[in-house]
Amino acid sequence: MSLSKEAQTELTRVAVFAGQILHQHGAESRLIEQTTQRIGLALGADNIELSVSPDAIVITSLSDGHCVTTTRRCFDRGINMQMVCEVQRICVMAEKQLLDARDVKKRLKRLTPFKHNRWLVVLMIGFSCASFSHFFGGDRAAYWVTFVAAAVAMILRQELAHRHHNPFVNFAAAAFFATTITSFGVIFEAGENPQIAMAASVLLLVPGFPLINSVSDMLKGHINMGIARWVFATLLAISVSIGIVASMTLVGVSGWTS
Repeated sequence: MSLSKEAQTELTRVAVFAGQILHQHGAESRLIEQTTQRIGLALGADNIELSVSPDAIVITSLSDGHCVTTTRRCFDRGINMQMVCEVQRICVMAEKQLLDARDVKKRLKRLTPFKHNRWLVVLMIGFSCASFSHFFGGDRAAYWVTFVAAAVAMILRQELAHRHHNPFVNFAAAAFFATTITSFGVIFEAGENPQIAMAASVLLLVPGFPLINSVSDMLKGHINMGIARWVFATLLAISVSIGIVASMTLVGVSGWTS
Protein backbone atom coordinates (compact mmCIF):
# COMPACT_ATOMS: atom_id res chain seq x y z
CA MET A 1 0.00 0.00 0.00
CA SER A 2 1.35 3.41 -0.99
CA LEU A 3 2.05 5.76 1.91
CA SER A 4 1.24 9.45 1.91
CA LYS A 5 3.98 11.95 2.73
CA GLU A 6 2.47 12.56 6.17
CA ALA A 7 2.19 8.83 6.92
CA GLN A 8 5.79 8.21 5.88
CA THR A 9 7.00 11.11 8.01
CA GLU A 10 5.08 9.80 11.02
CA LEU A 11 6.43 6.30 10.42
CA THR A 12 9.99 7.66 10.35
CA ARG A 13 9.48 9.56 13.59
CA VAL A 14 8.08 6.49 15.33
CA ALA A 15 10.95 4.28 14.15
CA VAL A 16 13.65 6.74 15.19
CA PHE A 17 11.94 7.19 18.57
CA ALA A 18 12.13 3.44 19.16
CA GLY A 19 15.81 3.42 18.15
CA GLN A 20 16.48 6.37 20.44
CA ILE A 21 15.00 4.55 23.44
CA LEU A 22 17.12 1.48 22.72
CA HIS A 23 20.26 3.58 22.30
CA GLN A 24 19.71 5.53 25.51
CA HIS A 25 19.21 2.43 27.64
CA GLY A 26 22.26 0.41 26.63
CA ALA A 27 21.19 -1.83 23.74
CA GLU A 28 23.95 -3.02 21.43
CA SER A 29 24.15 -1.36 18.01
CA ARG A 30 23.05 -4.42 16.03
CA LEU A 31 19.90 -4.72 18.13
CA ILE A 32 19.14 -1.02 17.64
CA GLU A 33 19.55 -1.44 13.90
CA GLN A 34 17.44 -4.58 13.60
CA THR A 35 14.58 -3.44 15.83
CA THR A 36 14.33 -0.02 14.18
CA GLN A 37 14.23 -1.58 10.72
CA ARG A 38 11.62 -4.15 11.78
CA ILE A 39 9.33 -1.45 13.19
CA GLY A 40 9.69 0.67 10.05
CA LEU A 41 8.92 -2.25 7.75
CA ALA A 42 6.00 -3.38 9.90
CA LEU A 43 4.46 0.09 9.64
CA GLY A 44 4.63 0.10 5.85
CA ALA A 45 8.03 1.36 4.72
CA ASP A 46 9.78 -0.31 1.78
CA ASN A 47 13.14 -0.04 3.48
CA ILE A 48 14.80 1.56 6.49
CA GLU A 49 18.39 2.79 6.48
CA LEU A 50 20.01 4.10 9.61
CA SER A 51 23.31 5.17 11.09
CA VAL A 52 24.10 4.78 14.77
CA SER A 53 26.73 7.00 16.39
CA PRO A 54 27.77 7.31 20.05
CA ASP A 55 25.44 10.25 20.72
CA ALA A 56 22.86 10.21 17.91
CA ILE A 57 20.84 8.09 15.53
CA VAL A 58 20.00 9.00 11.91
CA ILE A 59 17.26 7.15 10.03
CA THR A 60 15.93 7.28 6.47
CA SER A 61 12.68 5.63 5.40
CA LEU A 62 12.03 4.73 1.76
CA SER A 63 8.57 4.33 0.26
CA ASP A 64 7.72 4.39 -3.47
CA GLY A 65 11.02 6.09 -4.21
CA HIS A 66 10.46 8.85 -1.64
CA CYS A 67 12.91 9.35 1.24
CA VAL A 68 12.33 10.91 4.64
CA THR A 69 15.33 11.43 6.91
CA THR A 70 15.43 12.46 10.55
CA THR A 71 17.95 12.43 13.38
CA ARG A 72 17.75 12.33 17.16
CA ARG A 73 20.28 13.05 19.89
CA CYS A 74 20.72 10.15 22.33
CA PHE A 75 21.58 11.08 25.90
CA ASP A 76 22.68 8.32 28.24
CA ARG A 77 19.86 7.34 30.60
CA GLY A 78 21.56 4.36 32.18
CA ILE A 79 21.48 0.68 31.32
CA ASN A 80 17.95 -0.72 31.57
CA MET A 81 17.14 -3.98 29.81
CA GLN A 82 13.48 -3.71 30.82
CA MET A 83 13.11 -0.76 28.44
CA VAL A 84 14.90 -2.67 25.68
CA CYS A 85 12.60 -5.67 26.13
CA GLU A 86 9.49 -3.45 26.09
CA VAL A 87 10.50 -1.87 22.79
CA GLN A 88 11.06 -5.32 21.30
CA ARG A 89 7.65 -6.43 22.55
CA ILE A 90 6.04 -3.43 20.83
CA CYS A 91 7.98 -4.30 17.67
CA VAL A 92 6.59 -7.84 17.65
CA MET A 93 3.04 -6.54 18.12
CA ALA A 94 3.50 -4.14 15.19
CA GLU A 95 4.78 -6.99 13.00
CA LYS A 96 1.64 -8.98 13.84
CA GLN A 97 -0.45 -5.99 12.71
CA LEU A 98 -1.86 -5.51 16.19
CA LEU A 99 -0.63 -1.91 16.33
CA ASP A 100 -0.50 0.90 13.80
CA ALA A 101 1.93 3.84 13.83
CA ARG A 102 -0.23 5.86 16.21
CA ASP A 103 -0.54 2.96 18.67
CA VAL A 104 3.18 2.25 18.57
CA LYS A 105 3.94 5.90 19.28
CA LYS A 106 1.54 5.97 22.23
CA ARG A 107 3.02 2.82 23.74
CA LEU A 108 6.58 4.07 23.30
CA LYS A 109 5.72 7.35 25.03
CA ARG A 110 4.15 5.48 27.94
CA LEU A 111 7.28 3.44 28.62
CA THR A 112 8.81 4.18 32.01
CA PRO A 113 12.06 2.64 33.24
CA PHE A 114 11.48 0.19 36.06
CA LYS A 115 13.77 0.81 39.02
CA HIS A 116 14.23 -1.47 42.01
CA ASN A 117 13.99 -0.04 45.49
CA ARG A 118 17.27 1.80 46.10
CA TRP A 119 17.81 0.24 49.53
CA LEU A 120 17.28 -3.23 48.12
CA VAL A 121 19.95 -2.46 45.52
CA VAL A 122 22.33 -1.20 48.23
CA LEU A 123 21.73 -4.34 50.29
CA MET A 124 22.29 -6.74 47.39
CA ILE A 125 25.41 -4.89 46.19
CA GLY A 126 26.83 -5.11 49.70
CA PHE A 127 26.17 -8.84 49.92
CA SER A 128 27.51 -9.54 46.41
CA CYS A 129 30.84 -7.77 47.04
CA ALA A 130 31.07 -9.36 50.48
CA SER A 131 30.53 -12.76 48.87
CA PHE A 132 33.42 -12.10 46.53
CA SER A 133 35.63 -11.38 49.53
CA HIS A 134 34.63 -14.77 50.92
CA PHE A 135 35.46 -16.46 47.59
CA PHE A 136 38.86 -14.74 47.65
CA GLY A 137 39.61 -16.33 51.00
CA GLY A 138 38.50 -13.60 53.39
CA ASP A 139 37.23 -14.36 56.86
CA ARG A 140 34.08 -13.09 58.60
CA ALA A 141 35.64 -9.74 59.51
CA ALA A 142 36.68 -9.11 55.90
CA TYR A 143 33.19 -10.10 54.79
CA TRP A 144 31.45 -7.45 56.88
CA VAL A 145 34.02 -4.75 56.20
CA THR A 146 33.49 -5.38 52.48
CA PHE A 147 29.73 -5.28 52.94
CA VAL A 148 29.80 -1.88 54.66
CA ALA A 149 32.29 -0.37 52.18
CA ALA A 150 30.41 -1.59 49.10
CA ALA A 151 27.04 -0.47 50.49
CA VAL A 152 28.36 3.02 51.28
CA ALA A 153 29.96 3.25 47.83
CA MET A 154 26.64 2.29 46.21
CA ILE A 155 24.72 4.90 48.22
CA LEU A 156 27.24 7.51 47.08
CA ARG A 157 26.88 6.37 43.45
CA GLN A 158 23.11 6.67 43.65
CA GLU A 159 23.24 10.15 45.18
CA LEU A 160 25.75 11.47 42.64
CA ALA A 161 23.82 9.94 39.74
CA HIS A 162 20.59 11.46 41.05
CA ARG A 163 22.27 14.87 40.95
CA HIS A 164 23.53 14.21 37.41
CA HIS A 165 27.23 14.39 38.23
CA ASN A 166 29.78 13.27 35.66
CA PRO A 167 30.00 9.44 35.69
CA PHE A 168 33.80 9.58 35.89
CA VAL A 169 33.61 11.70 39.05
CA ASN A 170 30.93 9.34 40.35
CA PHE A 171 33.10 6.23 39.91
CA ALA A 172 36.26 7.91 41.28
CA ALA A 173 34.44 9.13 44.39
CA ALA A 174 32.81 5.74 45.03
CA ALA A 175 36.17 3.97 44.68
CA PHE A 176 37.78 6.50 47.00
CA PHE A 177 35.23 6.00 49.79
CA ALA A 178 35.12 2.21 49.46
CA THR A 179 38.91 1.96 49.60
CA THR A 180 39.11 4.40 52.52
CA ILE A 181 36.64 2.39 54.59
CA THR A 182 38.42 -0.90 53.93
CA SER A 183 41.80 0.76 54.59
CA PHE A 184 40.74 1.30 58.19
CA GLY A 185 40.11 -2.43 58.35
CA VAL A 186 43.76 -2.95 57.41
CA ILE A 187 44.95 -0.34 59.93
CA PHE A 188 42.98 -1.90 62.79
CA GLU A 189 43.77 -5.45 61.55
CA ALA A 190 40.19 -6.58 61.09
CA GLY A 191 40.60 -10.29 60.40
CA GLU A 192 43.48 -12.30 59.07
CA ASN A 193 43.47 -10.90 55.51
CA PRO A 194 41.92 -7.41 55.62
CA GLN A 195 43.54 -6.53 52.26
CA ILE A 196 41.03 -8.81 50.57
CA ALA A 197 38.24 -6.42 51.53
CA MET A 198 40.04 -3.58 49.72
CA ALA A 199 39.94 -5.50 46.45
CA ALA A 200 36.42 -6.91 46.80
CA SER A 201 34.73 -3.66 47.85
CA VAL A 202 35.30 -1.95 44.48
CA LEU A 203 34.01 -4.78 42.28
CA LEU A 204 30.65 -3.01 41.96
CA LEU A 205 32.50 -0.41 39.85
CA VAL A 206 33.69 -2.82 37.15
CA PRO A 207 32.26 -1.48 33.83
CA GLY A 208 31.33 -4.91 32.54
CA PHE A 209 28.28 -4.07 30.45
CA PRO A 210 29.94 -1.29 28.38
CA LEU A 211 32.92 -3.57 27.74
CA ILE A 212 30.70 -6.43 26.59
CA ASN A 213 28.73 -4.12 24.31
CA SER A 214 31.90 -2.62 22.87
CA VAL A 215 33.28 -6.02 21.91
CA SER A 216 29.90 -7.11 20.54
CA ASP A 217 29.63 -3.96 18.42
CA MET A 218 33.11 -4.37 16.95
CA LEU A 219 32.58 -8.05 16.17
CA LYS A 220 29.29 -7.24 14.40
CA GLY A 221 30.74 -4.47 12.24
CA HIS A 222 29.87 -1.36 14.24
CA ILE A 223 33.50 -0.35 14.70
CA ASN A 224 32.95 3.31 15.63
CA MET A 225 30.35 2.49 18.26
CA GLY A 226 32.50 -0.30 19.62
CA ILE A 227 35.54 1.95 19.95
CA ALA A 228 33.47 4.70 21.58
CA ARG A 229 32.04 2.31 24.15
CA TRP A 230 35.47 0.78 24.77
CA VAL A 231 36.97 4.22 25.42
CA PHE A 232 34.10 5.10 27.76
CA ALA A 233 34.55 1.86 29.73
CA THR A 234 38.32 2.40 29.86
CA LEU A 235 37.87 5.92 31.21
CA LEU A 236 35.53 4.55 33.88
CA ALA A 237 38.19 1.99 34.87
CA ILE A 238 40.83 4.73 35.00
CA SER A 239 38.52 6.84 37.20
CA VAL A 240 38.15 3.91 39.59
CA SER A 241 41.94 3.50 39.66
CA ILE A 242 42.39 7.19 40.45
CA GLY A 243 39.96 6.91 43.36
CA ILE A 244 41.72 3.81 44.74
CA VAL A 245 45.22 5.27 44.44
CA ALA A 246 44.13 8.61 45.94
CA SER A 247 42.64 6.84 48.96
CA MET A 248 45.67 4.62 49.49
CA THR A 249 47.98 7.61 49.23
CA LEU A 250 45.93 9.66 51.69
CA VAL A 251 45.47 6.92 54.26
CA GLY A 252 48.93 5.43 53.76
CA VAL A 253 47.81 1.84 53.23
CA SER A 254 49.06 -0.02 50.16
CA GLY A 255 46.67 -2.92 50.60
CA TRP A 256 46.26 -5.45 47.76
CA THR A 257 48.48 -3.48 45.33
CA SER A 258 51.64 -4.22 47.32
